[in-house]
Amino acid sequence: MSLPIQIRADAPADPLEIFKSWLAEAESAEPNDPTALSLSTVGEDGMPSSRMVLLKGYDARGFVFYTNYESRKGRQLLGHPKAAMLFHWKSLRRQVRIEGAVEQVSAAEADEYFASRPKQSQIGAWASDQSRPLEGRFELEKRVAKFAAKYGLGKVPRPPHWSGFRVVPRLIEFWQDGAFRLHDRLVYTRVGEDWTTERLFP
Repeated sequence: MSLPIQIRADAPADPLEIFKSWLAEAESAEPNDPTALSLSTVGEDGMPSSRMVLLKGYDARGFVFYTNYESRKGRQLLGHPKAAMLFHWKSLRRQVRIEGAVEQVSAAEADEYFASRPKQSQIGAWASDQSRPLEGRFELEKRVAKFAAKYGLGKVPRPPHWSGFRVVPRLIEFWQDGAFRLHDRLVYTRVGEDWTTERLFP
């Protein structure tokens, strides 16, 4: 594997070069869920809301995750398509912050990812009325059994309410722990098709 990119070094023009290197290190070093991130959205009342999701892909277009569009975060993102992401790799003492507009992934992208999930997870996407009240665990188990029977043989179709979002970054900040709280911070800001960089005080 190539040597880690340190943000004290000359910054590459493309922030994804740093992100790719740091994520690869996290996948080797973090004991659980190196692709986990805190996703922050905002509701109609302006109140922010955060939860953990898993990154399922990234490229020059943005950072992708999947969810139930009828969940609280799904409804908030459809109503207010802006979000912030935060990766915290504790064992590496690093963070990455991302802010930007949100767009829906294409049906083809969602179908491809859904088809790659384990069948039980596919059935779970049908069974879960995410963010809605539940009388008890048995109610959920009954719904799982219902859809398991329905789709027990053959391909499980993607639910119409289940798909992905892409955060199109306008800002990406890399943070690296430093001695005596003298941390390193490098911020990329999108200007048209290009990125500008700034080094910030901790």
